[in-house]
Amino acid sequence: MTVIKKRPCIHVISETAFGIQGQGVHTAFVDCVELLKRHSDVEVVVNGEGWGDLMHAHSYGPYYFWKGRHYRGRRVFTAHIIPDSIKGSLPMGSLLMPFARWYLRHVYSYADVCIAISPTVERAIRDLNAKTRIVQIYNPIHVEKFAPSQELRAVGRERLGIPEGAFVVLGVGQLEGRKGVEDFLDVAQACPDLFFLWAGGRPFGVLTEGIRRLNVRIRAAGEHVTFPGVFELDDMPTIYNAADLLLFPSYQETFGLVPLEAAASGLPVIYRDIPEYLDLYEHPYLKARNTDEFIALTKRMATDPAFLDKGRSMSRNLLTQFDNERIRKQLLALYKEIMESQVRG
Repeated sequence: MTVIKKRPCIHVISETAFGIQGQGVHTAFVDCVELLKRHSDVEVVVNGEGWGDLMHAHSYGPYYFWKGRHYRGRRVFTAHIIPDSIKGSLPMGSLLMPFARWYLRHVYSYADVCIAISPTVERAIRDLNAKTRIVQIYNPIHVEKFAPSQELRAVGRERLGIPEGAFVVLGVGQLEGRKGVEDFLDVAQACPDLFFLWAGGRPFGVLTEGIRRLNVRIRAAGEHVTFPGVFELDDMPTIYNAADLLLFPSYQETFGLVPLEAAASGLPVIYRDIPEYLDLYEHPYLKARNTDEFIALTKRMATDPAFLDKGRSMSRNLLTQFDNERIRKQLLALYKEIMESQVRG
C-alpha cells in the first residue's frame, strides 16, 4: 500500500494585508508567501484562508496574538521592527521608547522562534531579554521581479512626467524624518539640473514625526522635485526602472528591502553610512557620511559614466548574498524542526 505523505501547511499572517501596505513589512510578507508557494512541497494558507500546522507571522498587532492562540509551540515571528524603529517615525519617540520596549518584548516572547532578518535585529531581541529562540534568516529578494527593463523605463518615465533625457534620482520610503527625506531635499537643492522623485507616503498620517517641518520643505522644493505618493507593490519595478540612481539616506534600518530592490532593477545605490549595513553586507557598497558626501556622489554619478557603471556593478554584487532558494531551504528546515519537536513532545 502506498503511503501518501501530507505536505506541511504553513499559515502566514500579517495585519498589513488589511491596512497600510506601502511599507516594508507588507512587502516582506508578500515576498515570503510568494517564496513558499514557489514549489509544491508545502501548502500555504494566508490570514483568514484556514489553519495550518504552523503559524508564521510578520506583523505584531492584536491579530498576531489572536491567531497565535491556536499555535502554542508552533509560532514563528519574523521581526521587522525593533524599538529604535520609532525614532524619527512618531512624535516624542524617546518618550514612547519604554512602552515600545515593553510591547516588543511581549511580541518576541509570544513566538517560539523569532526570525531576525539581520544582525542588528538579533542584537535588539537579545537586548530586550525576550524569552524566545532566535534564528537569523534574511528577507527574500525577488530579483526576477525587479529586473532592468527598457520597456518599463519608458512606461515609468511617461507615467511620472519625467523630462526627456533627465537623470533621475529616486528616493523610496515613508515620508518621515527617520528615512532622511530632508537630506534628500538638501541634495535636490544642490543639484537643480537633475530630476528628483520620492515615492512613498505617511502610514502614521498626522502622527508622523516632523510632519509640519517636512511639509514646509516639500512645498518649497523646486519644480525638479516631485512627490507622487504611494505606489502599489506591483508598480514598483516600473518606478525603479524609470530612475538612474537610488539615494537611501535613512538613519535607521533593520534590513532595508528598498535598496536591494533598486539594485535588482539595475540602479546604483548610495546608502547612509550607518552600522547596520556593515554587519549585514558581505560586499562593498557606496555610502555617504553626511549631506555633502551625498551631494558629491550624486553629482559624480550624473556626470561620470564609468562611476555610474561601477555603482551598477556594486549593486549586482550585493545581490549575490541573498539567494532565494537558500533562504527558502532555511525556512523549510526551521518549520520541519519545530513541527517534529512538537510530535516528539
